[in-house]
Amino acid sequence: MSTIRPFRAVRPKAELAASIAALPYDVYSTSEAREVIAEEPLSFLRIDRPETQFPENTDPYSDIVYKKAREILDGMIADGSFIQDENPCFYIYALTMDGRTQNGIVGCASVDDYLNHVILRHENTLEEKETDRIRHVSACSAQTGPIFLTYRPRTELKKIIASVKRSPCLYDFTASDQVRHQVWRIDQKSEIENISHIFSDISRLYIADGHHRAASAVKAGLRKRAENPDFSGDEEYNYFLSVLFPSDELHIYDYNRCVLDMNGYTTESFLDKIKNEFDIALSGQKPFRPSRKGEFGFYCSGVWYRLCAENVPDDVGPVKSLDVSILQDRILGPVFGIRNPKSDPRIRFVGGIRGLEALKKMADSYGGAAFSMYPTSMEELLAVADAGMLMPPKSTWFEPKLRSGLFIHRF
Repeated sequence: MSTIRPFRAVRPKAELAASIAALPYDVYSTSEAREVIAEEPLSFLRIDRPETQFPENTDPYSDIVYKKAREILDGMIADGSFIQDENPCFYIYALTMDGRTQNGIVGCASVDDYLNHVILRHENTLEEKETDRIRHVSACSAQTGPIFLTYRPRTELKKIIASVKRSPCLYDFTASDQVRHQVWRIDQKSEIENISHIFSDISRLYIADGHHRAASAVKAGLRKRAENPDFSGDEEYNYFLSVLFPSDELHIYDYNRCVLDMNGYTTESFLDKIKNEFDIALSGQKPFRPSRKGEFGFYCSGVWYRLCAENVPDDVGPVKSLDVSILQDRILGPVFGIRNPKSDPRIRFVGGIRGLEALKKMADSYGGAAFSMYPTSMEELLAVADAGMLMPPKSTWFEPKLRSGLFIHRF
């Protein structure tokens, strides 16, 4: 059973929410973050990417950088840019993109639920990225970026959300990428207890996005436990900031692949190599977007082809049946020699939100090849997590992205 509890959010005062809210820290390079901050001086990236507050040659992992994040956060609380609710609350966070709305409940998930596999993951994490966020969380004594969790839909929660959304918003703004962000507060004791009770009856939660933030929040919490051996379990560091969405409201985009060279193959010799594994059809110069599972687009030298995987067994399990696994096992590994896509410098990953023209442009710039993918489904993600397994790298791309800076959980 899962534990989700309310918290006293540190959050922007209403008139500053749109200026402060920022995309997650790992969406940007340092130079890109500097550009955003130059255009919007209040951007939360000042806190999430504090190296931007120093000269360009500054080590982003030096102690002074993490101290700066804490300094800016404390300063914004002191000057009233951030306020804190007096009592623990839940919040509704709705994001609307392209006419589709997803409604999340903002609260704090349990470190123990993560450790005991009530909260399931589907990706591995990298120690270097974990270490960075552990230091950031510890320096700020706060989680500044929410973990994107999902759960199988519950009618009772949908009814509560619909009811709360009939009340006035705390925030309502449309960001520069045309995503609308709306926030409501739930501060009635009966509603808070009801939400907590419903989640206590949900046996599994799933990390949709934010695996590194989740792992870092948990490890930072465990450090605090080690420093306080008489901890009760009720301390705020035993919980981490989360937004929980029902799985039927989420949308996964394709996560496409670009191989930077042809590994000695011509287009013709490559197609001949894979002809026993795929049905191959010429598509032409227009980008080919797969319309069903098992279908891939292949692009090289100005021409697109449709590839359809053949002879895929039904009993290979939830990971091997993924399209990203089929591409890896049948083409990227054996043909292009990319055995470890997580570390091989010859492969790039292009989120579907950028479009197939961006994929084509990258392949052309390197003289390589591109593969357009059919998106992984939510049911595939849940099945992999339920089986206690992990997906290959870059299997899912969620949009819209949650904004950082709208909710901060201090401990």
